[in-house]
Formats: sequence, C-alpha cells, structure tokens
Amino acid sequence: MKVLHTSDWHLGRALYGQQRYGEFQQFLDWLAATIEKEQVDILLVAGDIFDTATPSNRAQSLYYAFLCRVAISSCRHIIIIAGNHDSPTFLDAPKALLRSLNVHVVGGVTENIADEILLLKDAEGCAELLVCAVPYLRDRDIRLVEAGESSADKDQKLLQGIREHYQQIATVAESQRQALGLDIPIIAMGHLFTAGGQTVDGDGVRELYIGSLAHIDASIFPAHFDYVALGHLHVPQKVGGHEHIRYSGSPIAMGFGEARQQKSVCLVDFSHPAVAKIKAKPSVALLPVPVFQALAQVSGNWAEIAAQLRPLIESSEPVWLEVVYQGDDIISNLRERLESLLEGSVLLILRIQNTRLIDRVLNSHHADESLEDLSVDDVFARCLTAHEIPDSQQAELLHTYRQVLSALNDDDLRAE
Repeated sequence: MKVLHTSDWHLGRALYGQQRYGEFQQFLDWLAATIEKEQVDILLVAGDIFDTATPSNRAQSLYYAFLCRVAISSCRHIIIIAGNHDSPTFLDAPKALLRSLNVHVVGGVTENIADEILLLKDAEGCAELLVCAVPYLRDRDIRLVEAGESSADKDQKLLQGIREHYQQIATVAESQRQALGLDIPIIAMGHLFTAGGQTVDGDGVRELYIGSLAHIDASIFPAHFDYVALGHLHVPQKVGGHEHIRYSGSPIAMGFGEARQQKSVCLVDFSHPAVAKIKAKPSVALLPVPVFQALAQVSGNWAEIAAQLRPLIESSEPVWLEVVYQGDDIISNLRERLESLLEGSVLLILRIQNTRLIDRVLNSHHADESLEDLSVDDVFARCLTAHEIPDSQQAELLHTYRQVLSALNDDDLRAE
C-alpha cells in the first residue's frame, strides 16, 4: 500500500501581484502523473488547499478538475483536511458529492470525534487503513473561554485541548482496529505548528494561535499512529527527528525566501501489515517536485547585484526576481538602472528593496520597511507607540487585539 502525503497548495496565491495559475496547473499535472507512475493507492492533502477562504473560480476549477482526474486513476482514496487558510464550510459543502468519487473531506470538527476517522478499503473491499483526519483545530473548537484567564492559562488550555483531541481520536481509532481483528496501520493528519519547526522569511505562514505555543511537539501524537501527515509549514521536515512524523512542505515556493529550497512530496510505503499479520514500519521517500517558475533573490551593492544578474540574463530562463540593494551609495533611480540592465531579457522584477534610500528617508528609524513588510501585529504596535500608550499596557492590549483578530478570521472562514 502506497500513500502520498502533500499539503499547502495555496491555490490562487499570487506573488507580488503576479498570478501563478500556470504553476498550480503544472504542479497538479505532475502530481497526477506521479500518482500513476508510483501506483499510489491513497492521497493525503494536509490542509491549506486554497490560499483564501473565498477562492477564485479558476482556483476552484483547478481543484475539482484534479480530483476528478485522480479519482479514475490508480488512487483509490483521497483524504483532504482544512488548513487555517481554508474555509471549513466551503470545503465541506460538496463532501457528499465528492464521496461518490472516494474523495473524503474533513473541513471542521463536529460533536462526534469519530466523524474524523475514516476506514479505507482496498480494491477487494477489505479494510486496509484507518485515517484520523484531524483538520486545523480552531481556538473555539478546543478551548472554553473563562473570565479572568491569564495569557499563560489560555495558552496552556489550548495546548491541552490539542493534546486531548489527538489522544481521544487515537483511542477511538485503536478500538476500531481491535474490533476489526486486523493489524492495519493508523495514519493521523493535522495542520499545526510543532516546536522547532523550520520556516523561512516571506513564506506567508500565519500564526495559528494567540500567544506562544512552542511546547507543541511530537509527544502530542500517541504511539498508536504509524505515520503522521502534517501541513502548515512550507519547509519539508521531520518532527523531533521522527521519520514517521513529517511535514511535506508546500509544493511550490510561496516567497523568495523559499527560492533555493527543494520542494517535495512524501511517498509512504506500507508492506501490507494486514495481510502479513506483522506490524510493519512504513518507509518514507521524498519525491522532488520540479520547479515550474524559477525565483531568484539577489542582494548587495550595485556591482554585486549586476554581477549576479548577468548569468541569469545569459541563461535565457524566465526568472522572477527580488532585488535587495544594500550598498552604501544612495541610488534614487535604482528601478530605472535595473530595467536598463535587464532590457531585452526574459527576467521579470517583482520586488525591489532599496534599503539605503529608505534608510535616508526614514532617518534610520525603520530601515527596510514598507507596509507589505510589516505584520498586522507590527502595525498595531506602531499605532500604540504613536498614541503614546505606556509600555506597561502595550502587552495586554496587543494580546487582546490578537484575540479579536483571531475571532474575526474564524468568523470569516466559517461564513457561508
């Protein structure tokens, strides 16, 4: 039995105004071909299918066309969970129809945790796998708000809620496995941030919960799970050094910080433990995803930038660029000089950071900053400072602001 684990497609995401539908289509074509080539039995997509809660018609078309294509391939089952970018109600809306294609969607939690447990059968109708398809767990799903709670209390209750959810679903899944009398594997899915997770600048990974939850680690996943398929982090990685607990990472670079990163999907191979009656450990292979649109980040003074651009110009490959000028000399016409250098080439500059000029304009106070560089927390903190709010009050106001923002985001995602 072969299982392919992927996540964080972010269909519909643009990069500094540049649409990327061509890349998404190429990736989905490659993924469908890979499923056929590797004779994959089960596809797991661990959240953030779309980049927004209200994806464009074109993004939806890519999604549904891919599902229909894979449904008639060697792949017997597709399991999809919602991520923090997805709308649970939007993903869940067509689930009854998609089930006829053996596409199983879990957009949000229900009152019955067993709704997240899927028993998958092989071509002969025999049970072959249990999947604990846990979607992104929102604050309201796992924590009761109580008056007078401190930030630390809220964080601890949230952490405990996540741990208990995985413990409960593992217990129910294990009881189902024992009732079957078959030693079939149990796979868990999730969309969360674990301790030590590797990220890169500009990847668009949102903070999932209010406060610091750095203590979410591999220990939240009970030993019942033979493999844990995670989403949210865009860098492919193991969790806590465990081979069987992994982030697949995003299939395409979501920002220039990921430009040199090898993207991949995880191919998990089980040796039919239900047939052999032996508890087999799965092997995990990373299948590299081709680069469908090259990105490059060049930085330095003018001479260094020009030197880095020349081989790109000569290669004739259509590369999207981010240029970061860090020289001592102030160049007020940096864009014009860059466009002159690139004239006639297939290179396209998507972003220019003229840090020296910004430094002069801002009087060295906030160098290298524009609104797109600041997080919403940064903007709110600047407002507090501008209104001369005492430092002693800023921490609590920032925490309250984050709670309000999180509640608004959840309401948007749950909106019909």
